[in-house]
Amino acid sequence: MKFPIDVLYLNKQKKVLKIRDNMKKSRMSLCLRAHSVLELPAGYAAQTGTVVGDQLEFTKHTVDAG
Repeated sequence: MKFPIDVLYLNKQKKVLKIRDNMKKSRMSLCLRAHSVLELPAGYAAQTGTVVGDQLEFTKHTVDAG
């Protein structure tokens, strides 16, 4: 990666288990309990007030090309 990111580790129910904010390039992080990982622009987790224990919900958005 060429720029810093926020990394959120999620369980199967999309509950935030761990947040690694502002992760720089050439760094590694892991969470053995995580089912999935969400990568966001650096600072986005703090900007949205996302904290460990939050339950995320994903929705599908469509773009009208018309």
